[in-house]
Amino acid sequence: MRNLWLFLRRYNAFFWFILFFGFSMFLVVTNNTFQGASALNSSNTIIGNIYQKVNSWKSYLSLTETNDQLVKENASLRTQLENYLTTDTVAMAKRPVIDSSEFGRYEFIIASVTNNSIHQKSNYLTLNKGSLAGIEKGMGVIAPNGVVGIVLNVTPHFSTVQSLLHPDTKISVTLANTDVFGSLVWGSNVDYRFAMVKEIPNHVKVKTAEKVFTSGYSGHFPKGILVGAVVETGISSGDSFLDLRILLSTNFSNLHHVYVVKDLLAKELKQLEETNQDNG
Repeated sequence: MRNLWLFLRRYNAFFWFILFFGFSMFLVVTNNTFQGASALNSSNTIIGNIYQKVNSWKSYLSLTETNDQLVKENASLRTQLENYLTTDTVAMAKRPVIDSSEFGRYEFIIASVTNNSIHQKSNYLTLNKGSLAGIEKGMGVIAPNGVVGIVLNVTPHFSTVQSLLHPDTKISVTLANTDVFGSLVWGSNVDYRFAMVKEIPNHVKVKTAEKVFTSGYSGHFPKGILVGAVVETGISSGDSFLDLRILLSTNFSNLHHVYVVKDLLAKELKQLEETNQDNG
């Protein structure tokens, strides 16, 4: 306490100066219109900049929450989009037409990628959602820009996905301009950006940049999900078919959130197909 008192006595002139200077500035600002307006504008600018910095930091700290909200909104919008595209054939001018009987058939479960390989011969992903979230083996997995893979194994809280970048993954696809069907495989590729479409008849004329979509025949994905675009045509497979090299629309090196496709009619369809096998 004594030191504080000595400090105030020693620098009392400075504190008196600050006090009188502040009081004089107050009198000038309150009694002169021009100076008052200038001071108000300056203070607004300073306070505005401070608020901007604070809000910038708040936005940065809440990025995780914001991303989660956006992903949930995207899942809802994707469901609405699938429903819309099943009923509006005009909107399907550059996308395979979906049968109206599939209206409301699919739901999308949001999941985060906790592990992902892209440079192995057989690549897999791990998701942070499992059976408790409604995920089952065999469900398709997509990203905002395209196909990712197929659910392979499930535990209550996690699931593994056989990536599209796997030699055993095979998905039925169709070409946008010709409506020809083929099989999408990664094959012997070592580049995660590319895949092959096989079993395209020799007589079909395919142009580069033609888009490739899921056909809906594989049972894992809705019809019309973008897969990629043709970058090389006319690759002979040694028989009456040609292979196409496509640039995948999914960026496998930057996967954070995905959507697991839940087909609400999958069990009914499976039971029906099993009945046909029994009859055979």
